[in-house]
Amino acid sequence: MLYLRISLRQNLRTRVVKNDKKVSTMAKFSKKGKKSVPALSTASLPDIVFMILFFFMVSTSMRQTDRLVTVKVPEATEIAKLERKDLAAYIYVGTPIPSRQAQFGTDARIQLNDSFKSVSDIRDFIAAERETLCEADRQFMTVSIKADENVRMGIITDIKQELRRTSALKIMYNARRAESNN
Repeated sequence: MLYLRISLRQNLRTRVVKNDKKVSTMAKFSKKGKKSVPALSTASLPDIVFMILFFFMVSTSMRQTDRLVTVKVPEATEIAKLERKDLAAYIYVGTPIPSRQAQFGTDARIQLNDSFKSVSDIRDFIAAERETLCEADRQFMTVSIKADENVRMGIITDIKQELRRTSALKIMYNARRAESNN
């Protein structure tokens, strides 16, 4: 590369004699148009895309349970946001999804993790959820009840009584903000 540059410089400086006339070789390399901006190199683009994809795969947490019940949360006028969702244990209450209604019926059911359970299974569920947390965070564990707005209050009361027996006293009810008719 260095040799080529030197030889080009020497060729530009030399004069060529044609028909007893001295002609400069500089005319061959004249500028014919405006300089344009060189094209952007996309060689590193796949590396950047895969690095961003890897970042989002590592930092995103996926839903851990599949919902087996249909839940339309009730409306509320006062709503507070849960600060740390990793400290929450979720109890879903509602009618089974249409594909499961033939097997389980249309009465309200309790879903703990990925299966239907009874009220008596809540004690084991809460104990297992507490074991997954570190000891310092166990006192901050919150039980989130996601209940359908048409569920009878009797099943919610039974769940609350069982939570009292297991000393899970921080309970949160999921709700959506009431739409104002202004």
